[in-house]
Amino acid sequence: MHKFVLSVSAFAALTAAASAADLPRRALPPAAIPVPIFTWTGAYFGVNAGYIASTKDVLNTAGVFRYADGTPIATYRDTRKLPRDGFTGGGQVGYNYQLTPGSGFVVGVEADAAYTGLRRTYRYNSIILGTNSYRQTGDYLGTVRARVGYAIDRTLFYATGGFAYAGDTYRTSLFQVGGRPFVFGTRSTTETGYAVGGGVEYALPTDSVLNFVHSSAVTLKAEALYYDLGSRTIPVLAVGRGASTFATRFQNEGVLGRVGLNYKFGS
Repeated sequence: MHKFVLSVSAFAALTAAASAADLPRRALPPAAIPVPIFTWTGAYFGVNAGYIASTKDVLNTAGVFRYADGTPIATYRDTRKLPRDGFTGGGQVGYNYQLTPGSGFVVGVEADAAYTGLRRTYRYNSIILGTNSYRQTGDYLGTVRARVGYAIDRTLFYATGGFAYAGDTYRTSLFQVGGRPFVFGTRSTTETGYAVGGGVEYALPTDSVLNFVHSSAVTLKAEALYYDLGSRTIPVLAVGRGASTFATRFQNEGVLGRVGLNYKFGS
């Protein structure tokens, strides 16, 4: 009898185990997919366009009229304004590093070069003889700057500053009669100085319609810069056999505002 009871109990246990094995198992919940965190870290390149204008535009001319043997006759001084403004457009490359993903400080470096329409000629009737004219042109402006900012997700606010350089041409032509000046001077040179400013940049989604090059992000920026390239004094000497000597001091400072588009690669 005892063996019969044990046999029945064992059979019942095996049957219950087999039935449990046939029951559908409860599926585990799917693993959570992490949400990507945007970071400004990475290299980038892009284009920019905007408006540029001089902020210091006073030029000063001084000289001495002399006889052919060098004997001074009279001194001469003249002060004029030569404001300049125009279009600017070019490109930039750079690299950013974000200290903490999401929101946090961002440091980087950027180099840019741009065409500038800073060209102006000023001509007027001289109170001494003929006409006088001054011309100053800025053909290009470039910078190499550090950038320091704070990112709030896809928006970056930054300050910037560093080295600036430009290609400029200066010309002074005084006391022109029949198209021939009495004294004349010109110089083309590369000026150097500094630029400071700031801006804001926003990163569009990776699948933006502007992302033609399949970068990790497309960013749009707006910035303003002040540049100071100092002043330049050029000699203005007699044309022909004269001995009169003059000089004109030009200034080269200004501001620019521009917008830009960058293609970012990296994280």
